[in-house]
Amino acid sequence: MKLLACALGTLAVLAAPASASTLLIEGAGDGHGVGMSQDGALGYAQHSWSDTAILAHYYTGTTIGQAPTNSMVKVLEGSKVVKVPLERYVRGVVSAEMPSSWPLAALEAQAIASRTYALTDDAGGSKFDVYADTRSQMYLGVAAETAATNAAVAATSGQIVTYAGKPAITYYFASSGGMTEDNENSFPGSTPEPWLRAVPDSYETKSSSWKLSISFASAAAHLSGLLKGSFRGIEVLKRGVSPRIVAAEVLGSRGNSAVSGPELEARLGLDSAWAYFSVKNGPSVTREPDISGQAPFSPAPATSPPATAPAPSTAPQGGEQAPATAASSTASTSATGGAQAG
Repeated sequence: MKLLACALGTLAVLAAPASASTLLIEGAGDGHGVGMSQDGALGYAQHSWSDTAILAHYYTGTTIGQAPTNSMVKVLEGSKVVKVPLERYVRGVVSAEMPSSWPLAALEAQAIASRTYALTDDAGGSKFDVYADTRSQMYLGVAAETAATNAAVAATSGQIVTYAGKPAITYYFASSGGMTEDNENSFPGSTPEPWLRAVPDSYETKSSSWKLSISFASAAAHLSGLLKGSFRGIEVLKRGVSPRIVAAEVLGSRGNSAVSGPELEARLGLDSAWAYFSVKNGPSVTREPDISGQAPFSPAPATSPPATAPAPSTAPQGGEQAPATAASSTASTSATGGAQAG
């Protein structure tokens, strides 16, 4: 019956006149979904979680270590590479990435995540470490600093996230929709990392839901190069641990084309790959075929702060970079998913 329903749904889309059709998209979250959700960190901080407890939740199996002394960060600003002391760099990032009015624990978690990301990103190989924008993380320098964000940086001075004794790349993004994602599902071709596993996000669900309507003509233009013939819709083949799309097919009158969830997100200008598709023809709305087998998402119940949080280590953590994922070296990868929290 399930296969028959999918087949009938596809036939209904194929039978409808494309010019009169609209692609309806419902989704949640903002960003790639890997690592720490900034809006989620806000929620945990508002419910009395500490900075270290927040980080331990989002980065599975990690502890807090210490950055090598006198660390410098090579930042690409425009066409110029600037060397900035690590703590000064972090002050210029936290104030750009998170509203200064947020609770101190959230700002401190952001400071530690940003500091660690600076030491583990390899955006420019030997030429530079990080971009000054969302291809790495936002850096606006001294002009953007505030008293509150500087206090968070000072309170966590030198602290970084480590896994098995080494700095662990700390991806983060604006909002999760209620569940984060395994890194290999959001960054196709990357090696699964044990600290970047999907986790439930108790305090961040309804606020990040969104809806979008796109005409078939506009969708066809955005999917140019993938589309075979006239646009007929989108079929989801596989979803991740969260409902984020991992693999799908663009349905065309002359055949179908495979597409990853992240590429579909980028092509259609979606906030995230957590998306469900329907087609509207006049008053009729038909759900697009979805053979992922993913059950409907159920938000996780709220949780209390852990009784104990990982104690920071005072020993410098070597300075050896954590193994980079394939996504960390590409210009399209963004620590924040391309949007500032707030």
